[in-house]
Amino acid sequence: MKLYSYVIARDFGFAPNPFYGFCTLATCKPRIRSAAAVGDWIVGTGSTKYGLHGHLVYAMRVTETATFEEYWKDQRFVHKRPNLRGSLKQWFGDNIYHRNPCTGHWVQENSHHSRDTGKPYKDNINHDTQTDRVLISDDFVYFGASAPRITSSFRRTGYELWKSGTGHKSNFTGAYVERVVEWLHSLGLWGRVGDPAMFAKIEWA
Repeated sequence: MKLYSYVIARDFGFAPNPFYGFCTLATCKPRIRSAAAVGDWIVGTGSTKYGLHGHLVYAMRVTETATFEEYWKDQRFVHKRPNLRGSLKQWFGDNIYHRNPCTGHWVQENSHHSRDTGKPYKDNINHDTQTDRVLISDDFVYFGASAPRITSSFRRTGYELWKSGTGHKSNFTGAYVERVVEWLHSLGLWGRVGDPAMFAKIEWA
């Protein structure tokens, strides 16, 4: 069992997407999506920019994986397809990639990762699809804007749970990961607890 930790620079409920009973990581973080196995833990911590440095935004145990095509076609995740005329959680749907059946090329749905005009954003397509893999969890806690401060035992210099800057860290010992999981369960909360930090900053007509 491994643990992957990274900083969520922009928490829109897109990556990860904690809605409709599953927490999914379907875009961004291609290295984590490539490496994480079922049973591993993913932890996202808050950014300094939004006053959430050292806070736990979410944690998920990977319970299954899927290719983008499998994710797109799975009826459990139809609601995670983006709808830019719907609610905020529909707007930031992360089920955005599938193959054109004629050409085999990637189709990027009009979404948070496409251009403002609705046209595909090639840079995001190339970045996201370099790993054709979605991480899925029905065993997660997502705090978003209500992210709690990480307990002091995981804040000591050299033993921080969070990764500073870009990228991720996963060089945690097995004993450390077990202690983190124990702490997560001790919080007594599970599933989606709060809304994404960025929701309150969006002007919504």
